[in-house]
Amino acid sequence: MKQKKQFLQTGPAQIISRSEILLFRNSLKLNICVELLQDGYHRSFSELFSLLTSDQDRRAAAEPGSDVRLQTPLDEQREKLETMSLHLRRAEQAENTSSWTVVCEQRLLLGLFFSSLEDFWLALHFFHSCAEREGGSSSGPATEALVCLAEVYLQRGELQRARQQAELCIRQADEDGWLDSNHRPLRLRARGTLWRICSRLADAQLEAADLDWALKLLHEGHEAAAGSEDKHLESEACYRLGLTYQSAGDHGTAKQFFNSCIQICSTLQDADGMGKSYKAMASEGNPHDQLQYLEKMADIYRSSGLKHGLADALLCLGNIYFKRSQYITACEFFRQSCELSFELEDPSLLQKAQVWLGCARARSLMRGHGADVEASSVAALRRLLTRKETRGPGPQALPLPGPHADE
Repeated sequence: MKQKKQFLQTGPAQIISRSEILLFRNSLKLNICVELLQDGYHRSFSELFSLLTSDQDRRAAAEPGSDVRLQTPLDEQREKLETMSLHLRRAEQAENTSSWTVVCEQRLLLGLFFSSLEDFWLALHFFHSCAEREGGSSSGPATEALVCLAEVYLQRGELQRARQQAELCIRQADEDGWLDSNHRPLRLRARGTLWRICSRLADAQLEAADLDWALKLLHEGHEAAAGSEDKHLESEACYRLGLTYQSAGDHGTAKQFFNSCIQICSTLQDADGMGKSYKAMASEGNPHDQLQYLEKMADIYRSSGLKHGLADALLCLGNIYFKRSQYITACEFFRQSCELSFELEDPSLLQKAQVWLGCARARSLMRGHGADVEASSVAALRRLLTRKETRGPGPQALPLPGPHADE
């Protein structure tokens, strides 16, 4: 490519050599491969050529109209080919002098370069070639390649492979204390990744109704989250354990984890995390405790200005009072939830609040009407007459079935 640019700058007055003619006549793929061979980078040529062949094979095996078929062929993407050529050259130079850390650095850079979803197969190739190098496999770049592999496999949904790479990274990072490319301790990053992997694995067990195995995975994930020194992850791990113990019927243990989540979220000033924990605890227990938890939930959302959470809390409070047959109080909470939902332009929450408000209002009117019917006072009779005079025309009564229906 440098020769090509030099030729364009000098202009057509000079005599064109055969090699310069081939720069224009040959394809991009062929020019790069020829340059690698001419410069003596035979291993780099073999690896690049193998990757280009793999790309052709995967495209040929893909279904017509699939994403793989719609992608631009690798041998037509100049930036990717030139980047691979550059770093493979540097890696081979370092390998010739047994500079294994540099070899791993160059391969790690290539893996990080191919970060888009369509290039994950290339990222996996370079991360594996970095982490599994016979020389330098315990270096910082090789250890970082392990956590990168775990993250790529997690994105691809290959959870067991992701878990294997994350655990291997933790063992190596704990021994050597490596930092990643952003100067963050790899042991912390790997533990955060392991928590996400365990959480996804637990989801699959919960779908299969295997609560014991799900709890085991979540405990492993909780330990990893706590070790990551990321309090947001630790609070989420406590919350997930609380929900799972609640599903298993162990409400005492569930409450302990919910309280741990609340304590962590309180130090983080995470109102949403505190609110959802109180809501979860309010789903079980006696009505008095439920009411206390929901009132705390509403206070947290109100003080933090999170209107959507407050609307949900008010709806939950209305439900508690509705179940206790305190319909007038329930109406007030449902009304406030309606107003907030309308302000937030949330049609789903608004519709739900409106339905509950209508039910509570109807129950309130029925109770008042029934009490007036049973009463013998003049005031009760007047209220009954007023309701009859002010109500709209009701539906026409349907005739009873039978031989005398027309009568």
